[in-house]
Amino acid sequence: MRWLVDVVYHLVAVFLTPVIAYRALTTGKYRRDWGQRRGNMPDLPSHPGRVWVHAVSLGEVNAVRMLIEAWQAKSPDVEIVVSATTDTGIDRARQLFPKLTVIRYPLDISRFVVRALDGIKPTLIVLVELEVWYQFVTLAAGRGIPVAIVNGRLSERSLRRFAWIRPLARRMFASIAWVGAQDETYAERFRRVGVPADRIAVTGSMKWDTTDLSDNIPGRHDLAAAMGIDLSRPVWVCGSTGPGEERVILKARSLLRAEHPGLQVVIVPRKPERFNEVADTIRRAGCTCVRRSESPDGTKLTPSEGRVMLGDTMGELRKFYSLANVVFVGRTIAAMGGSDMMEVAALAKPIVVGPHTENFADSMQQLVDGRAIRIVHSEVEAPDAATQLARAIDELLKNREVARTLATNAREIVVRNRGAVQRTLESLSEILHRAQHSDS
Repeated sequence: MRWLVDVVYHLVAVFLTPVIAYRALTTGKYRRDWGQRRGNMPDLPSHPGRVWVHAVSLGEVNAVRMLIEAWQAKSPDVEIVVSATTDTGIDRARQLFPKLTVIRYPLDISRFVVRALDGIKPTLIVLVELEVWYQFVTLAAGRGIPVAIVNGRLSERSLRRFAWIRPLARRMFASIAWVGAQDETYAERFRRVGVPADRIAVTGSMKWDTTDLSDNIPGRHDLAAAMGIDLSRPVWVCGSTGPGEERVILKARSLLRAEHPGLQVVIVPRKPERFNEVADTIRRAGCTCVRRSESPDGTKLTPSEGRVMLGDTMGELRKFYSLANVVFVGRTIAAMGGSDMMEVAALAKPIVVGPHTENFADSMQQLVDGRAIRIVHSEVEAPDAATQLARAIDELLKNREVARTLATNAREIVVRNRGAVQRTLESLSEILHRAQHSDS
């Protein structure tokens, strides 16, 4: 079976190589760390308590931050190695964990995985959310290395994809030592793909724990000054936006300006490679685009109408959210499954989303049940999308009491859901302890 998987990977690589080469040239992606992608890792000395934590990209790295910090505080003798797949994930991991070994996750070809395991020599592997690859999981399990999934979530879409490779999927998931699922819905899906029921626990989402409840966000006033944001006037922040949504936002802005002439709009796209595209979209809409990358801290812009601010740097979304009177969380009018709204809730900001929030179904349901969110029931291509979005923003800008109630309810939900990090850490510590003493 293993050689067959490798053959399929190589065939796929033949077709994808031109695409990857083109994207490397045009976007700068896929250029770095090819030695580690092929499994050429640092040759670390053996350590009985080494944990390899893999987080795919920026969001997963942020989600696992508190778990790693809590583990280091609880057990300083545990050595943690962090890996990521994307450039943004690698950069964020190196920023958050400067004293840890940070590596690029290997491609899932058996000889690359063997090299990586030989170099890192983990006692336990922890995968964040759902980054499971057949060769990696089964080769690790075959060596007696337990593989755990934390903050686990499994969408119906992923479930359908795994159904196409059912024999491989069931063997892979049967090799998983433990899953800490975000909610019971995800737990049931993990059972359906082959994880034994006694290896699954519902721990909640660690993202509730990683959100900061502080109202005093360092650097927010420097950011406002640099971008020319007047905090005495309303600020609408649109975070983690996806393709097509910026066009809808800009149309909604035009509709809103009749009632809110001083409205300031900030757009922060989800993907860095879209920054230039979104800047062009803003200019084509007849607006002056103020880019954060061109207005760093220390610069000062005089507030002016007719501008739209573009957050085109990494790691500053939370600071932008902290300046908002109302927030639209992106990839929700576009059918992209939604972006994380928990950080906005923790900051006690009124939240507006579209209908596509499948990636955060449990969190979304709690916000809906707690009367802590507004939903725009329109699609990105619908003729009324901008009108519907403008109507939701207009209500929250005009009715401060409604906005305040939404925001307060959202923060209360965040407080109520904390504790997943501690529950996860307790289970992982037990698994690591068993792995350390399995030969004794």
